[in-house]
Amino acid sequence: MLKPTAVRRDLRLRPVRPAGWWFDALLLVGLVGLTAALAANHLFGLDRAVADWADAHRPTAAYWVARVLNFLGQGTPLTLIGVGLGVLLAVRLRSVRPILLPVVGFVITTFTIGPLKVWTARAAPSASVKEPYLSPDQTLPLFHDDLPVRFAQSYPSGHVANAIVWYGVIALLLAPLARSFGRQLPSRLVTVIRIVPPLVVLTTTTYLGWHWLTDSVAGLLLGLFLDRLLHRVPWDDLPLPGRLREWDRPFTSYP
Repeated sequence: MLKPTAVRRDLRLRPVRPAGWWFDALLLVGLVGLTAALAANHLFGLDRAVADWADAHRPTAAYWVARVLNFLGQGTPLTLIGVGLGVLLAVRLRSVRPILLPVVGFVITTFTIGPLKVWTARAAPSASVKEPYLSPDQTLPLFHDDLPVRFAQSYPSGHVANAIVWYGVIALLLAPLARSFGRQLPSRLVTVIRIVPPLVVLTTTTYLGWHWLTDSVAGLLLGLFLDRLLHRVPWDDLPLPGRLREWDRPFTSYP
């Protein structure tokens, strides 16, 4: 009796837009350049001007609206939503592959955003009005190595970077999940899910004084880079152990 032979999958990277690696390189160059500029004490005037304008134009109603909208960028709830969607789709399709996406998303955000925050050690704008009560000028520079870690984790903005990555994960899972219920998710809605929440988070986290403008820009650059990496992975073709062969159905190309 002949044994079934394993199908060799084509591990070509999935397409992203804009195509090519030039855009990824541009994002990294932008992030490195922005970090170098801040390390050399540049752009502080821009950060201070934006923070001062926000402080002067933050009535109570606008504050609470911005604070509520900023919950769109909370990392833990977004992670749980991404994992939950992955598990639900895995059960629907009888495939372990949808779970791989949020797991890898969690790993790459944990081992990039957090370490960068600790290394750059920048205080938030609000550090001058609450603990550790720095002078306004002391809140701007990077590399506050003398501060406890909890007071110096502003750069890059984790809210912004996490929002870009996790809404990208959610969008990638929602489309096949809708198809598994016989529904079609409009492509425009997928685009809105990927773009609107991160922009709202970037705006609100800067407006509330929780991050400097350059923190949010750095989070945007890093988040877009990580998002493009995740969307390039050929999730349907990654080799899996033989014991998972019965739970090996594709999901990104699920009809």
